[in-house]
Amino acid sequence: MKLLFITSTRIGDAVLSTALLSYLIDKYPQADITIACGPAAAPLFTETPGVTRIIVMKKRVMGGHWLALWRQVCNGYWHLVVDLRASLLSYCLMARRRMVWRARGGLDHRLVALAKFAGLETTPTPRLWPGAAHEAEALRLLPKGPTLALGPTANWAGKQWPGKCFAELARRLTAADDGILPGASIVVLGAASERAAAAAAINALPPQQAVNLIGKVELLTVVALLARTDLYIGNDSGLMHIAAATGVPTLGLFGPSREAHYAPWGPRTAVVRTARSYDELVGGPGYDHRKVSSLMESLTVDMAEAGARELWAQVSSMDR
Repeated sequence: MKLLFITSTRIGDAVLSTALLSYLIDKYPQADITIACGPAAAPLFTETPGVTRIIVMKKRVMGGHWLALWRQVCNGYWHLVVDLRASLLSYCLMARRRMVWRARGGLDHRLVALAKFAGLETTPTPRLWPGAAHEAEALRLLPKGPTLALGPTANWAGKQWPGKCFAELARRLTAADDGILPGASIVVLGAASERAAAAAAINALPPQQAVNLIGKVELLTVVALLARTDLYIGNDSGLMHIAAATGVPTLGLFGPSREAHYAPWGPRTAVVRTARSYDELVGGPGYDHRKVSSLMESLTVDMAEAGARELWAQVSSMDR
């Protein structure tokens, strides 16, 4: 069986799409799978079972990347084409079956909407597949003992909680007297392009606890690493969705994005959001997403700490 799976450019949406991909892999274990996605997301799929080809779609003017993709997949016959970007390309291929999803608004979480689109009775969970080399590198990089992982960046400045707040929260949660992870190492993760955005958080952390891995770790090594940490806290981002997919307790920080659509998924996850609502933050008079700085400032450290402690208590009761 030949399966073409067209997924997102953004890492977060690509991670969510692995819920459907995992379902298809289990249903068709002998499938020969081609993945088409953007450059940032492509490394996620290098160890995925059944994937024999990854086509990296680099954005081109006037939609030229779709023509380039068509040229690479137009020859031959596809048993199933799954297109999560609702492109016309899917209708220009010889295929027995097509599943073309146009994401719409509505109240459902993206994963619930995806499951409904696919006709599934239950909502599958995102799944990622690091390889043995990624597992070994994660073991080498992680300090011994408890570990708190932070994701202080996002793909838009408006979604970034101030770095000094991340540092203060980490200090409280790892405090020797009343922290939930006393004395834990604090691992900071992000892409190489996000070094400047993460600097405020890193510079304010206790140097004896901080482990700066910004831009130093391959994406699947990040997956393996997060699976071995004790708690992850981060902005609404691809890294947050990766953390949730690994099963590590994950606290997502939300403000100018909708947690109803993009909250981290799973029983070991939680969300805290700004005191100001999404509608108060986005789209008001004079709002311009190209010019804003952080819109997360009404989320206090006290609020985030309460959310982290509540999640920790919830997960601890589950693990008893």
